[in-house]
Amino acid sequence: DGHAVMDTVAALIAATIAAGTPLLLAAIGLLVNERCGVLNLGAEGMMLLAAVTGFAVGLHSGSVTAGLFAGILTGVLASLVFGALAIGLVANQYAAGLALTLFGGGLSAFIGLGYVGRPLALAPAPVVPFLAELPLIGPALSGLHPVAWLALALAAAVGWFLARTRAGLALRAIGEAPEAAHAIGLPVRRARLAAVAFGGACCGLAGAYLSLIHTSLWTEGMVAGRGWIALALTAFATWRPGRVVLGAWLFGGVTMVQFYLQGG
Repeated sequence: DGHAVMDTVAALIAATIAAGTPLLLAAIGLLVNERCGVLNLGAEGMMLLAAVTGFAVGLHSGSVTAGLFAGILTGVLASLVFGALAIGLVANQYAAGLALTLFGGGLSAFIGLGYVGRPLALAPAPVVPFLAELPLIGPALSGLHPVAWLALALAAAVGWFLARTRAGLALRAIGEAPEAAHAIGLPVRRARLAAVAFGGACCGLAGAYLSLIHTSLWTEGMVAGRGWIALALTAFATWRPGRVVLGAWLFGGVTMVQFYLQGG
């Protein structure tokens, strides 16, 4: 039946974009970090901490938006701890990032003990009326959560910022030649700290999206390597936001097809 096939394809496209969104958000944040010359291996830990705090706030407040903001704030705070070590105290970036991942994994499991298996009642994502009428892509895109659209907008904004603005070019100069950038008066440490905080905010939103919207539950270790995949994605995409989008959707699609084949 043609309609059944179309519905299945539309559902698969929607699921692919939804599954790719946390990867896209985290990878965009990490891309800005790396463009500034900072490699934060703490993405997994930041996402786990944000997932559990976002879920807890969402559950107690009854507001998904409050949960998402709590996740962003958690990501920023965790990234600033990394920034204080790696940028402020000039500690080894790899060691500081790995410590953040291990710390985030342990602390999130402890905080989340009382939340395992507790379901979250969610209002459905608002349907975009004019999109719903389009064939095939309409049903696929019309019910996407606003965070999925935000992730796309963020990728476009970061691409434009890095390529077209003076601040973006300065950020890239700091990443490529920090000594020369410092010599001409660019604020290397401040710029790197700002980039790390932005990366933390993106990873925080990715983690909160995962627990609040994508799965609507909390389980220990639920980020399941997505932080590491996001790190790999930035290198795979050669630090270009457009390729990051395609890479994130590719990973999301592979995951969803696997589930679909298992279910079928």
